[in-house]
Amino acid sequence: MNYEGITTEIARGLLELRARIAQAKIPSSKLDETLNIATWNVREFGRKPRTKTALYYIAEILRQFDLIGLQEVRDNLGDLNRVLEILGPDWHAVYSDAMTDAGGNRERIAYVYDRRAVAFTGLAAQAQPPRTKRGMEYLSDISWWRRPYMVSFHSGNFDFVCISAHIRWGNSERDRLPEIEALADWVYAKAQEKDADGKDLIVMGDFNVPSEKSPLFQALTARGLRVPDKLLRSTFGSNLEKNKRYDQILQMPEYPESFTNAGGVLDFYQGDHTPLFPRLTKQAMTYQLSDHLPLWVQINTNTEEHTLRALAEG
Repeated sequence: MNYEGITTEIARGLLELRARIAQAKIPSSKLDETLNIATWNVREFGRKPRTKTALYYIAEILRQFDLIGLQEVRDNLGDLNRVLEILGPDWHAVYSDAMTDAGGNRERIAYVYDRRAVAFTGLAAQAQPPRTKRGMEYLSDISWWRRPYMVSFHSGNFDFVCISAHIRWGNSERDRLPEIEALADWVYAKAQEKDADGKDLIVMGDFNVPSEKSPLFQALTARGLRVPDKLLRSTFGSNLEKNKRYDQILQMPEYPESFTNAGGVLDFYQGDHTPLFPRLTKQAMTYQLSDHLPLWVQINTNTEEHTLRALAEG
């Protein structure tokens, strides 16, 4: 972290934030053995410039992980670039183009990663829904307001693809169901591709799922995506009140041992924002940090034994 020029107030706030982060009990990742991957909807990130305090807090949260998928990144990347400067030269980002119509809300998706642990391997694309030929055209029946964004990475010998989405809110839960069903089907089909860039898939984002009992959650997990047990508990939530399941992070592992069942939520709010932003209302605070909490999982990247067993069997 680059602490050059921070004020006494920012330093004190960072110490408070670190104490809150410690309570999340995020296990350390180990080079060539495990990765900590997170997802975070950072409210309207880039719509209006954030304060220096907020940028340091965001950087402090991001640095707890090796790779983070960010939703609600806006077309202006100024604040994202400033966060990367705070994190230092080992941190990079890859991001989608902004969707400039009303459905897209001028949003893009970004992945921020520590290149000491993770390497970008070349694939970066919006999800392409299945098409059928109609006359002289190839058209799709799926309408994603904001197309999911996938990027390929590797860590050691472990290759994987992250897929991040921000599902529409709509007028009701029913409006969200077709997009979620289509995404679950698309992820399953991607995992079956013979020449896929990585068959271990990490799916994350803001799905606007109210609870684990919702038909939306059932649709999302119907095709094999797995969720750590801790993120299935009814007491868990990703909003500040921790009573809604809007955000999700799931895995479709190529090797069973890559799924560790470890995951959780990082609660930077803890019912009181004033130690971090003493002069802001709660509402104003959500536009500096967010109204969503980051979720994380730890995955096992050491699949050498699986590879050796397969080779030994011929």
